[in-house]
Amino acid sequence: MKYPIGIQSFEKIRREGFVYVDKTDLVYKMVQGHIYFLARPRRFGKSLLVSTLKAYFEGRKDLFEGLKMMELETEWNKYPVISFDFNGINKNIPNSLRDYLNQVIRETEVKYNLPCFDTEDTTLRFRTLIPRLHEATGQQVVVLIDEYDKPLLDLLDTGNPDDEKQLISNRELLKAFFSIFKATDDHLRFVLLTGITKFSQITMFSGFNQPDDISLSNRYDTLLGITEEELHTVFAESIAELADTLGKNEEEAKELLKKRYDGYHFSKRMIDVYNPFSILNTFANLDMRDYWFTSGTPTYLVRLLGHSQEDIMTYTSGEHSIDEFLNYKADVAKPLPMIFQAGYLTVKGYDPEFEMYQLDFPNNEVRQGVITLLANDYLQLNEQAASWTQRIVRAMRDGDLELVRKLFTAFLAETPYCMRPKKDQKDRELYFHYTFYLLMRLISCYTVYTEKQLSEGRADCIVETPKYIYIFEFKLDGTADEALNQIKERAYARAYDADPRPLYQIGASFSSKTGTIEEWKSETLKS
Repeated sequence: MKYPIGIQSFEKIRREGFVYVDKTDLVYKMVQGHIYFLARPRRFGKSLLVSTLKAYFEGRKDLFEGLKMMELETEWNKYPVISFDFNGINKNIPNSLRDYLNQVIRETEVKYNLPCFDTEDTTLRFRTLIPRLHEATGQQVVVLIDEYDKPLLDLLDTGNPDDEKQLISNRELLKAFFSIFKATDDHLRFVLLTGITKFSQITMFSGFNQPDDISLSNRYDTLLGITEEELHTVFAESIAELADTLGKNEEEAKELLKKRYDGYHFSKRMIDVYNPFSILNTFANLDMRDYWFTSGTPTYLVRLLGHSQEDIMTYTSGEHSIDEFLNYKADVAKPLPMIFQAGYLTVKGYDPEFEMYQLDFPNNEVRQGVITLLANDYLQLNEQAASWTQRIVRAMRDGDLELVRKLFTAFLAETPYCMRPKKDQKDRELYFHYTFYLLMRLISCYTVYTEKQLSEGRADCIVETPKYIYIFEFKLDGTADEALNQIKERAYARAYDADPRPLYQIGASFSSKTGTIEEWKSETLKS
């Protein structure tokens, strides 16, 4: 099986026999509409979708032989297509966005044998191009814009004054450019903008007929990415080969793939979607690694959180209205929308009565990557969090409670004194709570519940491994006895009465002076 790693050309995939997950029934449904916006994380197939739409609107019927589209489309009309791909724009070159827009406009004029409209006004050139194309071809025009937000995201919050100036310039240029769609609406057959995030509250689309935002649409939630059904059918041979390489049976291999790469949800239907980039790379290399996360470490994520009074724990432990994470406001004090739309958080639950969403990391690949990044930055560690994680996971896997205690104590002792909060009690409690949130999420390749809601209250942290259960309660400047008694009095262990695994109840106290564990006591239930 040939895997299209890094290939976004629909034609190349179809002509050269690369594996293709057929989404053309959804593409057909989509092209019945008019103007769309679609946000998806990077490397999720947006460029391939644009390429597929381009082939469809150009009437390239031969490329769709054997696909679902052939059962649906009967006319195969040919439309003039203007296609923009902002991926290649270099932010370090002044006016690169304007130059690129002019280049595409000129190439389109040449392709359709139109005389050059000679003016330095890029917006005016585009405004005249669309009706001229309609008149010359007798068909309305299709406009496809891939990664429309890249000329903005590359310049956002870099701390460079020149970047800030260029950001303002690009934003105003795009605002004027997009206003053309409203002015030329009668000449347009179809428009699609793809990107990572929706800059909906900074007047980017103020002159634009508002596009139909299908980013969380029930109709198009599986348009990009790989569903579980598609994984198990299209890639059945690949799963068998991977299982053999890993020394697992096929069901075990499927479970490993699910934990590491599944978990994205793009609608209230909560249909699981696997990360296509990581899946294809895993099968191509017969090795499970964090392909998507390491292909573009989100350093801007740390920068954004550094400006905000909020943290990842705030986002993953509460409920949110859709406006809190779907609509982007250009204010670094509220980074949640960008973090969500970039794919580092996803929908994990929906309450239809109150129309509220629960968010969390989609899978182990993203969870481990983001938390490691944040822990290293937040705690300013001498030891990398990833190496500590490996050792403590082994200790918990083996039920070595004494080693768990030593590893926690040593890890916290390395936190620089300057990082410890010196303000009021509330600040100190938040610091220690967030510290242990990060540490526990680091080991969450196992089943981990932080502040799990139980009948008698919330436990600070519950960690489940295949052989053991750990219930932690932490006290800042208190005693281990107080923490342990709270576990008992509130019966946090009651939920596990029928579970045969040994259960450790652990009470620990932390000193705001030393910044590490002061006392540690444990009791074991079941044996």
